[in-house]
Amino acid sequence: MREIRRIFAAAGLGVEIQSLDEARVHWSSDEERIEQFDSFLSNARAKAEYFIKLTGRPVVADDSGIEVISLGGAPGVHSKRFAPEGGRLSGKELDAANNAELLRRLRGAGEARRRACYVCVAVLLRTPSSPPESFTGRSWGRILEEPRGGGGFGYDPLFLHEGLGKSFGEAAPEEKDGVSHRGEAFRQLAAALASHPL
Repeated sequence: MREIRRIFAAAGLGVEIQSLDEARVHWSSDEERIEQFDSFLSNARAKAEYFIKLTGRPVVADDSGIEVISLGGAPGVHSKRFAPEGGRLSGKELDAANNAELLRRLRGAGEARRRACYVCVAVLLRTPSSPPESFTGRSWGRILEEPRGGGGFGYDPLFLHEGLGKSFGEAAPEEKDGVSHRGEAFRQLAAALASHPL
């Protein structure tokens, strides 16, 4: 939410956005079954459709992850639960396990095999019956051999952005916003809202 609010503020968009907590949508075990698809778009759309039914208000949902070209796009939509033991972990422990699994799979790989892309797909539903509007952002770089920086989350300390010349774990939040996959997707969304307000 902090990242999205920074992006919308930078775009000069006077739209109030709320997290699920702020909208008083309480967690349900049903949410565990929403992200069951094999594409970021399908997962984001499923989340948007689920939450607009609960709120009756415009909803934006996103799905994101990292794709390593030499691994056939893995972790991809399974980025959050990439490590074999990921199902029983959370927070920093889960991030550490996922990072360790990615490094294990790329052990000994040269720079060309470490090329990777962060992907974010955001889906906007203005009403329960309106057609979904989707926005895709990508950020290219490569996977480092060891983590650098303590910022960000997930795979950020391992992802060296090709334009910044530093990992997302080393980048300041504003630096990351300017080049990130989520930043790109949500800037497209902000432009759509500016031209066609809710």
